[in-house]
Amino acid sequence: MSNNGERVACNGKGVAWVTGGGSGIGEAGAEALAADGWTVVVSGRRKEALDAVVAKISTAGGKAEAIALDVSKAADVNQAAAQILAKHGRIDLLVNSAGINVPKRSWADMELEGWNRLVEINLNGVLYCMHAVLPAMRAQQDGCIINVASWAGRHVSKMPGPAYTTTKHAVLALTHSFNMDECANGLRACCLSPGEVATPILKLRPVAPSEQEQAKMLQPEDLGRTIAFVASMPPRVCINEILISPTWNRGFLQTPASRD
Repeated sequence: MSNNGERVACNGKGVAWVTGGGSGIGEAGAEALAADGWTVVVSGRRKEALDAVVAKISTAGGKAEAIALDVSKAADVNQAAAQILAKHGRIDLLVNSAGINVPKRSWADMELEGWNRLVEINLNGVLYCMHAVLPAMRAQQDGCIINVASWAGRHVSKMPGPAYTTTKHAVLALTHSFNMDECANGLRACCLSPGEVATPILKLRPVAPSEQEQAKMLQPEDLGRTIAFVASMPPRVCINEILISPTWNRGFLQTPASRD
């Protein structure tokens, strides 16, 4: 409920919290949401990158602010949620876009430190943020969550590695579990699972795709538009899952690079 007792729908007029908002899909999502009229709070580990996103949104006439945050730290996540609620009184939308991968990602060279870091950010971080906003969303009887997973959350392949693939499968299950329990409270979540997207995370691959290959991939703005679309739906609509890929899908084409 809003301060004047009116129910505010998750339809482009509320407060959106975007993790991983300093680059890539999170940045594009924040920009698209701000363009639709959302007040956007971007969080991430690099304050300078967040400030640049806020400045870009503000220059375009949108409303945005930044909170430096490592989502793998539950106490810090709770503090960030409390900070947003203290200032705005509500959180209508959570976009969980923070995520990483590591160069050593095959069974031959996988390190437990890398595995643990992926679980902490890609899975635990998603849960921490969902858990942090849940009381406010339940009180509102309204709220939307978009969890950015991956094509790897639906299709197992060698390239992303076992840790990344496992965490993204878990995010898909977590999202559907949320909908099963929280639909009764007017809440809904979407698992957004993109194929290859031309974002900075590609630099962490053992063999980075060429510029020509990246030009054929999904672009961050494609996902930004998708996030804004999901967020624009009225409260009666739950888009449970979106599986989206480039038309030129290297997994389908079975190019040598996609098998590495």
